[in-house]
Amino acid sequence: MLWIVLGILAAWLVIDLAIRAIAVLAILPILERSPPFAVEPTAPSPTAEPVTFTSSDGVTLRGSLHLPSNGSPQALVIFCPELGGDHWSAGWYCRALQAAGFAVFAFDFRNQGESDRLPNYVPIHWLTEYEVRDAEAAIDYASHRPDLAGLPIGLFGISRGGSAALVAAAQSPAVRCVACEGVFSISTMSLHYTLRWSSLYVPPWAMRLLPIWHIRGTLALARWVSQRRRHCGYVVLEDWLGRLGDRSILMIVDGRDTYVLPEISETLFERFPQATSRRWLVKTAKHNLAREVDPEEFDGRIVEFFSQMVPRPSVPRSSAVPKPWLERVPRSVDRPVSS
Repeated sequence: MLWIVLGILAAWLVIDLAIRAIAVLAILPILERSPPFAVEPTAPSPTAEPVTFTSSDGVTLRGSLHLPSNGSPQALVIFCPELGGDHWSAGWYCRALQAAGFAVFAFDFRNQGESDRLPNYVPIHWLTEYEVRDAEAAIDYASHRPDLAGLPIGLFGISRGGSAALVAAAQSPAVRCVACEGVFSISTMSLHYTLRWSSLYVPPWAMRLLPIWHIRGTLALARWVSQRRRHCGYVVLEDWLGRLGDRSILMIVDGRDTYVLPEISETLFERFPQATSRRWLVKTAKHNLAREVDPEEFDGRIVEFFSQMVPRPSVPRSSAVPKPWLERVPRSVDRPVSS
């Protein structure tokens, strides 16, 4: 009887492994296909200072430092751009911060924009250890630069850049708060779309037989295989959110985002430190376009949020942004656009 039971278990294990292997082969092309985000370039700022620094693994990174007009910043915000964007997009997202007296330090992740390339690595929309390492290098550079050292530090990230900012903040006690828009995680996102579109590959009755832990395990296996194919290590954002402690978080959710759906953002937001996190839903915004919908509200909220780092009352929202900066500008010149 024992041998029969062991034989049944062995057969079940072989069948299970075969099913997982077939599933992984189907998942990999989808997992590694980056969505067609279209990000238009932002015009360089003639007043910004070019910045060059080095990551912990020796990759040269480049960016720009934008100082307030009076030259004496009250705090520093490090800007992490989205996939396909570059450090100049800080001119669109962070212009109100500079006007309100903040220094803005923006940089390009490796293999993106003006930063150096790492051989054998092609970045896609999923966050890897490389982007986190680059964000940490930016924090370290700013913390040790004489004219910036001692300033309160906040992070502001867009899409994948927001995920990198959150993980870097969880690892760096120097960071006081993080704002992010269009942020997502490989774990939450892949599970959502697997459950949503699995009927295209697997009969619904078969999917109902699989427990959720089995699906999660198969997705984890697919990530493991993909990491080795792409010469990188994926970072699961949820694993780091609990380490943010008492840092303040602002999560901007785009209500008409067809990629990071609002329900995906809600699931992820539940993992944020609830006592110190706030969420702003921009109902008519598409992916990363909250400022496009309402620049005055966007700028006011961003300035108000980061002003908590400054040891004095926050800048009044009504006066945070000069009126000329609220005027619409030609899209091809000054603002990035995501699909």
